[in-house]
Amino acid sequence: MSDPIDHNKVVVLTGAGISAESGLPTFRDMGGLWEQYEITEVASPQAWEANPQLVLDFYNERRTKAVAALPNAAHQALAELESRYEVVVITQNVDDLHERGGSTNVIHVHGELVKARSTADASLLYEMGGKEIQLGDLCEQGAQLRPHIVWFGEAIHNFDVAARHVSSAGKVLVVGTSLSVYPAAGLLTKAQASAEKLIVSPDLESEPVAFHWIKGTAVEHVPQIVNRWLEE
Repeated sequence: MSDPIDHNKVVVLTGAGISAESGLPTFRDMGGLWEQYEITEVASPQAWEANPQLVLDFYNERRTKAVAALPNAAHQALAELESRYEVVVITQNVDDLHERGGSTNVIHVHGELVKARSTADASLLYEMGGKEIQLGDLCEQGAQLRPHIVWFGEAIHNFDVAARHVSSAGKVLVVGTSLSVYPAAGLLTKAQASAEKLIVSPDLESEPVAFHWIKGTAVEHVPQIVNRWLEE
């Protein structure tokens, strides 16, 4: 049995496209040193075991870039929705641009760059801000800290909580994702038939059933959608 729908609830699922518009490169766009590596060589438990310094260097660089980036008009528009709706942002992104853009209820399914966690106890989290994680940085149990990121082969965070929010939303908005990353993309199957369902993306690998595709960028279209919903 599905959850009762809440017409005052908006759930937004965001991907790399919304961060790219703030100048944050995806792995494949980072260039430089990283061109010689496959993503699994810097973002997997095996990579961490083989060369933790390389993994830390990679995420330290990403963290520096993310902290320097600024929220864009799409991030800010989503925060404005909270003046009228209950808004839950479910993001595949590991930056904190939604929070800095003003959103107050953000669920990260792939982790957070600005946090570190213990390699001995995953519940021990530490706010890093823009600081680097170094070899020798330890939790209170004496174990090495690692990036609080979901690596290839690890279970995504908060999936069940995110799925429940999608299943009860009156409006579901997908922004800046090609819907090729699973299991996060599978959250869309939880949306109810009577919900308003929109996707804003320049391109899609496949258009989900019952979602209306608005072809273009987040900055181009999200503020317009938000204004329409605020005026309803």
